[in-house]
Amino acid sequence: MDEWIEELRRIIPEKRVLTDLADRHSYSFDASFGEHLPDVVVQPKTKQETADVLKLANRYRIPVHPRGSGTCLSGGPLPVHGGIVLDMSQYPAEIHLRPRDLTVDVTPSVLTANINKAAEEHGLMYAPDPSSAHVATIGGNLAENSGGPRGLKYGVTKDHVLGLEVVTPEGEIIRTGGRTIKNVTGIDLTKLIVGSEGILGVIVGATLKLMPKPPAVQTLMVTFDEVRKAGEAISQTLTSGILPSKMEFMDQACVTAVEKFQPAGLPVDAAAVIIIELDGHPETLKVEERLIEEIMEDMGALDVIIPKTNEEAAKLWHARKQVSPAIAKIKPTKVSEDATVPRSKIPDFMDRLQIIKEKYDVEVVAFGHAGDGNLHPNVLCDKRDVEEMKRVEKAVEEMFEAALELGGTLSGEHGIGTMKAPFMELELGEVGLDMMKRIKESWDPNGILNPGKVFPEKGQKLVLHHE
Repeated sequence: MDEWIEELRRIIPEKRVLTDLADRHSYSFDASFGEHLPDVVVQPKTKQETADVLKLANRYRIPVHPRGSGTCLSGGPLPVHGGIVLDMSQYPAEIHLRPRDLTVDVTPSVLTANINKAAEEHGLMYAPDPSSAHVATIGGNLAENSGGPRGLKYGVTKDHVLGLEVVTPEGEIIRTGGRTIKNVTGIDLTKLIVGSEGILGVIVGATLKLMPKPPAVQTLMVTFDEVRKAGEAISQTLTSGILPSKMEFMDQACVTAVEKFQPAGLPVDAAAVIIIELDGHPETLKVEERLIEEIMEDMGALDVIIPKTNEEAAKLWHARKQVSPAIAKIKPTKVSEDATVPRSKIPDFMDRLQIIKEKYDVEVVAFGHAGDGNLHPNVLCDKRDVEEMKRVEKAVEEMFEAALELGGTLSGEHGIGTMKAPFMELELGEVGLDMMKRIKESWDPNGILNPGKVFPEKGQKLVLHHE
């Protein structure tokens, strides 16, 4: 080991090659489960440095685990096989806007929210808006193909990527895609890399698509006395010809938790709450607002509340963003999932969650981007209670099975990482999974880049407890 680490220090300035135990522990975990200690942490600041590290790692066959700011909920950057954590968050953060082309060039360490802030100065927006955008890096968002509330109308990260600059596992620097909206030159390597969770290459730059910022927005909050009614109202709205920019769901447990955490005036007596945002021309919004009120009343809503000021609307959206920290106060451990189902199956999925909750005697709260079927069932538990965690493992497994049986998918935006790898064959089948492995093997013949992710290792199961 000493030989390759000494060689690393000749490539990268010594202060950016971290070998102290405390430093390595800082990079041993993310926002999911499990801790894995790397042998060394390297902080490249140029694409050439990144390429040099990968050339060395490939020569010595040392695992390399790319990492952004560590907000991943599926174990994406965990160094499960030791080796190198490649910390891309220290890369110089650069944003180069081309307003007339509606594009922006960014480096991987840029915080996602800052891209949108820069775009807004020109009357534009970068549409993807994961809840962690203020702390997550764009490199991590690209690797995980992150989503967010606006995914309903505008799509997820991959829908806004025109081109990438990538370092291959063998240390070569390549460009994929370009700067044009249309580009059908050869196999679409850009789409292949976005969402590949760092197993095919390290992203060192990206060209992203911008769009004009809508001139007006309108928020509505709708309450229901039954969760199933809320699910049916979501489907009814989306088939009515209206496409909201956001359509978020919170169950009663979420609403109660938020009101205890940071009171926002949410109705704690409602079984379910839907918060909707419309965007577009002010006159169009008046018509759509009236139509949604009618739909919701026809579907049995208790109440339709329309904020009178921007401040009131902002308070509602802030309350929605507080769900995750609020429910984390209920119990010491939170298992965050993001199984996604076809929109017409949302009511059925909610019914299945209730059955799973009762069957395993675990606390499940549900919220999320119901407009695109991407719910976040969270299991609240205590990882020190081994028996409870065994029940949680079974409950989570059944959640995935339920989503797949309803025609859904294991993940809408969190990625597979280590957490969902054991279930990949359930969704893709043996041949589908093998085809993905073949792509990985052709890109990374020595298997150095982010090993232990996406593909299940022999006998791997979901394990959230330690005996």
